[in-house]
Amino acid sequence: MIRRSAPRGLVLGIDFGGTKTAVGCATLDGELVAHRRLPTLADRGAAQVVDRALRSGSALCRELVERDEAQLMSVGVVSPGVVLADRVLLAPNIPGWEALALPQLVSRAVPGVPVATLNDAHAAALAELRWGHLQGIHTGLYVNVGTGLSAAVVVNGQVLEGAHHAAGEVGYVRAGTRGPQSLESLLGGRWLAQRVSRAAGSRLSAADAFAASTPVVREMVDAAIDELGRHLASFSTLLDPGRIVIGGGIMNAAGRILPRLRRWLDEVVPFPPELMAGAFVTDGALRGAVAIAIDVAAEDGPRRRPSSRGVRGTTHEG
Repeated sequence: MIRRSAPRGLVLGIDFGGTKTAVGCATLDGELVAHRRLPTLADRGAAQVVDRALRSGSALCRELVERDEAQLMSVGVVSPGVVLADRVLLAPNIPGWEALALPQLVSRAVPGVPVATLNDAHAAALAELRWGHLQGIHTGLYVNVGTGLSAAVVVNGQVLEGAHHAAGEVGYVRAGTRGPQSLESLLGGRWLAQRVSRAAGSRLSAADAFAASTPVVREMVDAAIDELGRHLASFSTLLDPGRIVIGGGIMNAAGRILPRLRRWLDEVVPFPPELMAGAFVTDGALRGAVAIAIDVAAEDGPRRRPSSRGVRGTTHEG
């Protein structure tokens, strides 16, 4: 009797972001074998974001399943804010997103397949912890600067969730010298681009701003980096991390940003941490989505853990 080998297991990861949404299929050892990016098109509302991501992710995995006789084992979904069963808290950048029952929408698209959810910054930190630059670090800080601003704390191999699963929502910290402003409104790519565009008299992206040679734009960008440096120094004094890892689109200008941040840490922090760009600058959250999906697929016990929000995320039955 000839026995066929068991089908190869695959997981689907989905990273919902304010500007782009990424989907990817990976093996159970974390190899990302296929992935796509879609514009989020936030101004068109929340429902279409989820619908397009699910259709794209399903098509991507279906192709691999049929070609390789593989099996979809689980889905990992990450999003800004705090993902609950019936809504998403602290995620205002996509109109209608906070009213979504995101886990239910995804579960309906993949019946019988477990779905895990997690905050996007926590997921990116998990990817760095498992496969990247936070491996072996007892106390670390991950900071993501992209469309918005968020962070995650790693302690003893775990991503710190907090009492309300909102640890690291540093974008809400008040900052600046011209009245109370959120740190995200000063440093997030969307808002930085708006400010420098007004100053320059032409439309610039955040990437354009970091590359610009115009004195007024350079001064504004340097001020934003210094604001981040001041806060990183404060966070470091509180947490005493061994390493800070920075991810997100801002790291396309790492050569300009890291030395300036380094000076703040060296001048202020009693025990200055290491500082480096993330191993997964552009796809950390997607790889974190893959990580939580792998963990769900590997679970031996009950798949439904409604009160659990460890580094493996909250699991929902498909």
